[in-house]
Amino acid sequence: MSDEVTEKMRAIIAEQAVLDPSEVSMDATLEDLGIDSLGLVEAVFAIEEEFDVQVPFNANDPADSQFDITNVQSMVNAVKQLVAAKAG
Repeated sequence: MSDEVTEKMRAIIAEQAVLDPSEVSMDATLEDLGIDSLGLVEAVFAIEEEFDVQVPFNANDPADSQFDITNVQSMVNAVKQLVAAKAG
């Protein structure tokens, strides 16, 4: 099922991976897509700008972040929670 947040997230991630959004599968990891740590930081900035949210991400220690970057789906879910919290 597709929705606006998912499509925007796929576009943001695709831009960092230099892919078409249709090539970004929901179960792909950032590593699968060829996105390095700099690309991840750029994606976080793009997410914050696109959705007007503050992503709880620690670039110095991504494993210690509250933002789940396990795969594309986990990132989409995390952004949906941030957007809902902002609206709520």
